[in-house]
Amino acid sequence: MSKNFYEILGVSKDASDAEIKKAYRKMAHKYHPDKDGGDEAKFKEVNEAYQTLSDSTKRAQYDQFGQTFNGATGGSGTSGGGFGGFDFSNFQQGAGGQGFEFNFGGGGAEDIFSEMFGGGRRGGRRGRDIQVDIEIDFSEVIKGTIKEISVYKSVECSHCNGTGGEPGAKEETCKTCGGSGHVQKTMQTILGTIAQQVVCDDCGGKGKTFDKKCSKCKGAGQYKEEVRESIDIPAGINDGQSIAIAGKGEVGQGGAPAGDLIVTVHIKPDSRFVRDGYDIRTTSHISFAQAALGDKIDIETVDGMVKMKIPAGTQSGEIYKIRGKGIPKLRGIGRGDHLVEVIVDVPTKLSRKEKKLIEQLKDLQ
Repeated sequence: MSKNFYEILGVSKDASDAEIKKAYRKMAHKYHPDKDGGDEAKFKEVNEAYQTLSDSTKRAQYDQFGQTFNGATGGSGTSGGGFGGFDFSNFQQGAGGQGFEFNFGGGGAEDIFSEMFGGGRRGGRRGRDIQVDIEIDFSEVIKGTIKEISVYKSVECSHCNGTGGEPGAKEETCKTCGGSGHVQKTMQTILGTIAQQVVCDDCGGKGKTFDKKCSKCKGAGQYKEEVRESIDIPAGINDGQSIAIAGKGEVGQGGAPAGDLIVTVHIKPDSRFVRDGYDIRTTSHISFAQAALGDKIDIETVDGMVKMKIPAGTQSGEIYKIRGKGIPKLRGIGRGDHLVEVIVDVPTKLSRKEKKLIEQLKDLQ
């Protein structure tokens, strides 16, 4: 059966190049065989999809002919052997027949592998993402809230402005990388031996060193400290949903961008309300007389008390709707509803007068 590369990456057919790359990066991180819970078959599939959709020519041919066009090689016919759509024509067997050296030829998947394994051919090393969990009350889901949190993370050194050198110190070309900011490094992976350019540890990707290191950061250009961050939690957020705040993770090296702060939101349960998507569910008990004759009863909602009409003849278990008193729709307009399940309390003990009245009612039926 023909594969749908767009479905594999979880993007629409009109997705931009940036959206395709972002989706690939996410999938590659998730399924990489060297990671816990990785899936080699899925990883191959994801790579095959990305190799086709990230190339404008291959993508256009794929859109026209489907998988009968082999995105990995640019030829026709069903995609055959090889690993996940990579072109193996540039792979060279290592010395002594041990493994293979992968020459990606620049761009595309190489950039993403560089991010995954901490390398990077251009610039320095991107800062690490930080993941934190916060807890909010059920009531805060209705209006949204701002939470202040403390994050212990790497920040740019304020004394040397991230250069790593003491202010006024003499700049020199890095002897380790010759000023390029990168060195060659080989890695053993499930694919074999990968040779790639990685950030030079001695200069942090800057290509320059100083004759005197910064007295505050000891030449690192950064240090750890506790930072206060304000997190804007939107109304309608779901339990377990994450918010990514770009650039609020750890500082990058050698001018590379900072990582992201990823905040996972947990909602405290409320004994009064049960969330059902954007609706809220509660139960309300009424008497036998109220069910038979009808009434207006008080219902507690997230916005306070409201009156709800109970029609005559209401049966136990019936559900009535109070419109617009549910959860605000995240990034949408309007709110869900408040659904009330009515429970009719049938008396278990009756006085003589009550028994007589019920018997009279029975005779009328």
